[in-house]
Amino acid sequence: MSVRREPLRVGVLASGRGSNLQAILDASRSSGYPARVVVVISDRETAAALARARAAGVEALFLDPKQDGDREAFDRRIVQTLQARGVELVCNAGYMRILSPVFVRAFAGRAINVHPSLLPAFPGLHAQRQALAAGVKIAGVTVHFVDEGIDTGAIVAQAGVPVLDDDTEESLAARILVEEHRLYPEVVRWIAEGRVSVDGRRVRVR
Repeated sequence: MSVRREPLRVGVLASGRGSNLQAILDASRSSGYPARVVVVISDRETAAALARARAAGVEALFLDPKQDGDREAFDRRIVQTLQARGVELVCNAGYMRILSPVFVRAFAGRAINVHPSLLPAFPGLHAQRQALAAGVKIAGVTVHFVDEGIDTGAIVAQAGVPVLDDDTEESLAARILVEEHRLYPEVVRWIAEGRVSVDGRRVRVR
């Protein structure tokens, strides 16, 4: 097996504060980390994620969805922007738009997302609220490949978080976020090291 000599080129899509982006940026500064973020794209001009990218010396771009006629046209522009920068892996980090087939086809098997539940339970918005309403005893985080569904892609890794009797949506979200920040950069590392393989719905990590 050939040894990768250059860091994996990562692009990040983010709509909000970018705390998972920050976790990846922090990891990439550690010695031997095999990936680096080369561009961050947001659909919101004031997203804090863009400020985090600029502070780290990473190209930060606001792409306005209103400039495009429809969702696929916007995603086509995102794809072109990522490809022009040689992006090999796309990480969704709080990106609040549903990606169209145009994007999914372009980065099939090369785009991942982090979600604050143990999928397939509680996909979509307000996963922590859903978990509390369901009365589950274990919540958690999932990193999965992106497909054309909402949080339906093949699961790469998960981590459980106990639900406490006095948990609120905010307190549970805060504890899950700790695991997101730990797990997401680790999955990026596995992919960069060529340790992840996919067989249908089954993902194996060597």
